[in-house]
Amino acid sequence: MVAGSGKSAGAWGRRLSPAWIGLACSVIALSMTATACADQRDESGTGSSAITAGSSDGRTGQDGQTSGRRRLKLHRVAGFNRPVEVKSAPGFPKLMFAVEQEGRVLVVRRGRKLARPFLDLRGPVQSGGERGLLSIAFPPDYRKSKRFYVYYTDSTGDIRVDEFRRRTAVRARRNSGRRVITIPHRKNANHNGGQLHFLGRNLYFGTGDGGGAGDSDGNAQNLRSLLGKMLRIDPRPQGGSPYSIPASNPFADVGPGRPEIFSWGLRNPFRWSFDLTRPKRPRMIIADVGQDRFEEINDVSVNRANGADFGWNAFEGFSEFDGGGARDSVKPELVLTHPKACSVIGGLVVEDRKLPALRGRYLFSDFCDNRIRSFRPGPGRSARARSTGLSVPQVSSFGANRRGSVYITSLEGGLYRLAQ
Repeated sequence: MVAGSGKSAGAWGRRLSPAWIGLACSVIALSMTATACADQRDESGTGSSAITAGSSDGRTGQDGQTSGRRRLKLHRVAGFNRPVEVKSAPGFPKLMFAVEQEGRVLVVRRGRKLARPFLDLRGPVQSGGERGLLSIAFPPDYRKSKRFYVYYTDSTGDIRVDEFRRRTAVRARRNSGRRVITIPHRKNANHNGGQLHFLGRNLYFGTGDGGGAGDSDGNAQNLRSLLGKMLRIDPRPQGGSPYSIPASNPFADVGPGRPEIFSWGLRNPFRWSFDLTRPKRPRMIIADVGQDRFEEINDVSVNRANGADFGWNAFEGFSEFDGGGARDSVKPELVLTHPKACSVIGGLVVEDRKLPALRGRYLFSDFCDNRIRSFRPGPGRSARARSTGLSVPQVSSFGANRRGSVYITSLEGGLYRLAQ
């Protein structure tokens, strides 16, 4: 259920021989073992549940990253049913919120999972393959406003962002739901995008190109479509509308595009994040799942991303894919090649001072290559990925608490905390 392919739904897991790919695609779609899949690379299998660290001499895997005097390690915090995301909320530093694909949000408090869900949307959520409840986000004023937002696929397959309000710190008001935006997505079940983030009062979210091989409908380059885009809205109701458009959006007032569009030319940005290590110069790091040959990670300033074309489907990675257009598109910071990689899972820039080996580096993984890897982001850098020496099967997301501690979710069920 990760970040989808075009020719079939599913990827994350162990590689299969070509003869078994067709059968695996059907199994994966039914069992939801994929979220970030890439075409003709769909892979299944449970994988190893072991979490491994670097060798005792301080080296962390074949790429030779040094982890310092203490090795990196992973602590299992709790188990869930196909967790796809973990988030923290402003004003509640002792809580973490784990999103399950089938439609529940559960709370981890002081390292212990609470039995009662924070929110249960298993009724309206259509879950399976790459569909489901995919993200949650809390605005900066969450403690006062009690508002939060979820991103999911509904019973028709359409993408929805809804607003809810909390009753207590660990319980939401189930009947407080308000529809913010619906994006038609009924033709194909894959490429749903799926992550929400706030920057200030504005809500950003990446959508997939609508599925199918090679973006056959041309959504990513179509400025009248909200698919294959990074969107930005103020999700609060205003003037009778369920949301408003930030004045600095590229098509807010005039132009050929929909006013919600912030960037375009994306295939399936299942997992992406803001780099806020320099708060006055925020950056966006977008992991975009590839087609047949390449996975890519884009690292640009928020200012540069405003009105940017990331190239799909004219380019896949650095290579031309469908020919014309997108000549001035943003080029990736890092490209991963198939078949070892198949579905890139974007992460975050580490800010935790207790992780000196990784502080300031961007963590990421791939659904078929279980290694946790990193590179140092930023303008003018040539990204070089290094292994941390750690691996997690079927990684679905990275998250951090209010203190910067890093967490990793696995579709196999585990929530892990990174330590050194």
